[in-house]
Amino acid sequence: MASSELIEALQMLAHERKIDEFYLIERLEASLAKSYQHILDLEWDARVTIDRNSGKIYVYELVPVGEPDEETGEYTEFEERDVTPHDVSRIAAQNAKSVISTLVREAGRQTIYEEFSKRVGDLVTGTVLQGTPDFTIIKIRDGVEAELPHYDKTRYPNERNERPKNERYRHNQRLKTLIIEVRNPNSEDVKARGEQARPSIVVSRTHPDLIRRLFEIEVPEIYDGVVEIKSIAREPGARSKVAVYSREANLDPVGACVGPRGSRVRMVVEELRNERVDVIQWSEDPAVYVRNALSPARVSHVEIDEETQYATVVVPDDQLSLAIGKEGQNARLAARLTGWHIDIKSASFAGSPAPVDNVLIDEDVVEDEDGLCEYVSPDGVRCRNHARPGSHFCGIHASQSEE
Repeated sequence: MASSELIEALQMLAHERKIDEFYLIERLEASLAKSYQHILDLEWDARVTIDRNSGKIYVYELVPVGEPDEETGEYTEFEERDVTPHDVSRIAAQNAKSVISTLVREAGRQTIYEEFSKRVGDLVTGTVLQGTPDFTIIKIRDGVEAELPHYDKTRYPNERNERPKNERYRHNQRLKTLIIEVRNPNSEDVKARGEQARPSIVVSRTHPDLIRRLFEIEVPEIYDGVVEIKSIAREPGARSKVAVYSREANLDPVGACVGPRGSRVRMVVEELRNERVDVIQWSEDPAVYVRNALSPARVSHVEIDEETQYATVVVPDDQLSLAIGKEGQNARLAARLTGWHIDIKSASFAGSPAPVDNVLIDEDVVEDEDGLCEYVSPDGVRCRNHARPGSHFCGIHASQSEE
């Protein structure tokens, strides 16, 4: 490859990949310097310069002069000795393909990082290109791809799973996703598994803010700031609760989000593959807020303990299962949404100190944390509820422990 052809090839690559031409040449010079130092078996470091116009390559050996620094023992001044071989272009051509390929990939990742690192939290629409057991590749636009990881957490505990359990994707399917991370190619942090072969952009379909962005698209009042989403609690693929507040007294925030005949919230539900979305009204009064959060269950009474952040809720007997929800889902989401520990009691057992029907659902489920119920089932599974104040067990298992 002639010198001029090398420059032309670099310019074409820089233009196609939208990479700064001079940055690409500087990286090539640094890479070639290491190659020539090994090829020429130089005693000292090498420096390579490429003429930006003619493409001619010069190789210099950096020979130290003077005395080394007394503290560091390193030389600070060097004399450049020309050691350019007669077949410098041939040697450069032999190494250029792999070097340029690496540089283009790295420079491309850096360009993507500089553009998209400022867009973390944005909603993007892409097309499914390829699916693997561990992640799905999504094309955001020409030359820009994103990764939607869905690793098996039991096998790869340090990896992400950003796909709801009920979702599977097909080739060319269009998806709305949320950008949650853009990997920095120059970061010294611990690299992700196989990071160099994976796209820099990581997107999610499970993040709560995905619902926030979808509502911003469908509800003009939210986009304009008249209606505010105060909190979101989500179990991806199953159910979500969204607390909204209106800055205008005469505007119903729930009605604005639901839309005429539910048209607005229906669009969000369809994008989430029929995930149930409950929209409730936020309130400054914790009791009212907790009452609303347990919708659709009817609540008879809410007692608030601000010191312990506990809310004791009394519901009619026929509303207990609805308030708790399937496997505690409704109460669990309400606790996450409000930030309160919620203790639900049926009306007939409200006066009992530790009724069997008493269920305590916390907003966070952490198995190894102190304060959890100590009950262990015959199968060896520990209860995931929090223990009642002054007890080692939750309301469900308190009576069983006494037996």
